[in-house]
Amino acid sequence: MPVPPAALRGASLLQPERPEPALRSAGRFPGGSGSAGRYLKSSPCVSIFKEADGCALASGPGLCASPWPRRRCRPRTQVSARFSSTPATASLPPANAQLLLAEGSTSPPCSQDPGEREEAAGAMASPSHPRNPTEVQMSQLVLPCHTNHRGELSIGQLLKWIDTAACLSAERHAGCPCVTASMDDIYFEHTISQPYLNAPGRRDGRSGVGVGQVVNIKAKVNRAFNSSMEVGIQVSYEDLCSGKHYSICKAYATFVAHSSSGNKVTLKPLIPQTEEEKIEHSIAAERRRMRLVHKDTLKDLLTRSPHETELETRDGSVAVPAEKTRVESVELVLPPHANHQGNTFGGQIMAWMENVATIAASRLCHAYPTLRAIEMFHFRGPSQVGDRLVLKAIVNNAFKNSMEVGVCAEAYGQEMSISRRHINSAFMTFVVLDQEGRPRTLPMLAPERGDGERRYREASARKKIRLDRKYVVSCKQTEVPLSVPWDQSNKVYLSYNNVSALKMLVAKANWALAREKEKVQMYTLEEDKFLSFRIEMSVRIAASQAFSLLSDLRRRHEWDSHYLSAELVQQVDDDDMIYHVVSQTLSSENKLQDFVILASRRKPCGKGDPYVVAFRSVTLPTHPATADFTRGETICSGFCIWPESEEMSKVAYYNQATPGYLNYVTTNVVGLSSDFCATFEACEKFLLKNKEDDLIVRLQSL
Repeated sequence: MPVPPAALRGASLLQPERPEPALRSAGRFPGGSGSAGRYLKSSPCVSIFKEADGCALASGPGLCASPWPRRRCRPRTQVSARFSSTPATASLPPANAQLLLAEGSTSPPCSQDPGEREEAAGAMASPSHPRNPTEVQMSQLVLPCHTNHRGELSIGQLLKWIDTAACLSAERHAGCPCVTASMDDIYFEHTISQPYLNAPGRRDGRSGVGVGQVVNIKAKVNRAFNSSMEVGIQVSYEDLCSGKHYSICKAYATFVAHSSSGNKVTLKPLIPQTEEEKIEHSIAAERRRMRLVHKDTLKDLLTRSPHETELETRDGSVAVPAEKTRVESVELVLPPHANHQGNTFGGQIMAWMENVATIAASRLCHAYPTLRAIEMFHFRGPSQVGDRLVLKAIVNNAFKNSMEVGVCAEAYGQEMSISRRHINSAFMTFVVLDQEGRPRTLPMLAPERGDGERRYREASARKKIRLDRKYVVSCKQTEVPLSVPWDQSNKVYLSYNNVSALKMLVAKANWALAREKEKVQMYTLEEDKFLSFRIEMSVRIAASQAFSLLSDLRRRHEWDSHYLSAELVQQVDDDDMIYHVVSQTLSSENKLQDFVILASRRKPCGKGDPYVVAFRSVTLPTHPATADFTRGETICSGFCIWPESEEMSKVAYYNQATPGYLNYVTTNVVGLSSDFCATFEACEKFLLKNKEDDLIVRLQSL
């Protein structure tokens, strides 16, 4: 069957033009219930596998924690659970020995009310597959001693539990003591308050954990690098009376392993087993890259912004001097504050920092603020028992409905010591909620001259980065628009989203072989509202050479007949480029299609990682849509190249198609796969023809 022009879009990285609204809203594609799904299931060349999602929610332990050593409290509701004693828990000091690890206790699935959000998939559930050896599950019954004056679970207490669970997970993998190096940004999805605040008949926007409810924490190592590792933490809470579970937050912590002599330890690699673990393992490298360039992103944004401090004007509001919000407090590190290594417990330091930050925020608004987000705790050095910790906090900037508080911790050994060690810093975002749960308008802030004005500008820059990052990273592929505006403030996160989306597609498990022609295999994956394709083959070329040749879109027309031209618009950095691509494919308007595409390249981060070239559409002010072309968009596509030997590589191309593909897929799956295979065979000839030239060019550039 001949391949119509509309189908040629699938053989390239280019996606079809935006689907009609009726197709986007029809939702017939998920589960194969629409016409495409029925055809694919009955087609002899395509097999689609479905995976049923289950729900297994854990209940809390019958025993609970107390902040005092060797004190046992009786919960109001007894819930059965099994516990195991491990060397990790046995080595905890008395202050932390109360933190119990629940071993897979589960309860039946429960109904979900509107607005309720179940905890993340797999969190605290009893897995059917072998359990990850680094996984730690902790369940804590919330007691009055864990709450603040409003009956809310203290965020500081929650940070202690999070850090403890993450440390135990890290030490399970390392087999030696580990210390917290950093804690990534944390966004709190629920205010953690008393249950009676949400009693029927009372309208209150606060919802969350109160006394008598259970906080469930699951932590496991996502990836081990040389001497550091990333630990993923999922936190939810459980209402024991209703059996419902709610998500509180997700967090990522970085730990460093140390030997008994204090030297760094080279870690063994972590081998992921499940699809979820493979995804987290792959994306951990991208998160690590974001951490390393975060400071540079902030500096770059500040250099492009005006150096003059422009104060915000707000009707009827008098500016509060920043000096009035300044807080300084000192803490003496005692044995109950130390971990099992003798250093100050990282969770305790974070709790103290949250305390002084809350006081600073209260002094601005003269109300009780609610913590919404924490921007990366970064531990610069340790402190020990006997140290004095000086904690300083000040409001850096007050926006209309939120404020940023900067907080730092310094340590010194003797009372009269002059030199202080800067051991930690963080930025916290607070809001003040009214009785309806809506953010109140805050007073303006008048920054101090000098450093105060610098902090004021930096807070504005961080807010822009936070908003851009939250939009880019959390943006779902079914949302509109598909093309995200590219900007200096979000370039790191767009690149992260581009690469991580492709890595998530690569890690999917239900790929079905649709066609095999000589050396080329074509696979399909039907999931949600998308039909994805994977075409792969082995080529006699070094992986690094294939990576170099395929990452340059300006040479794509040499093997892809659907390309007319590709112009390099902007060289963002060594790994990210933006191209303006013109396709020979005609749209429904009988015009050529053009695309603005971000190409992100990644070399392997560790053994077994592929070379990655990811593509996605972006929007550039310098290249708006014109009447000469139909602006197209690509959601997720790109290459992954695995070295099989020094001279052999497995090259795989991935393309995620939108619902606009349905009509053609229904009528011409065989023609589509034939065109894909023909294009990929042309790609192989291109690689073999140019591998010698590419090697010469690369040697000359050394």
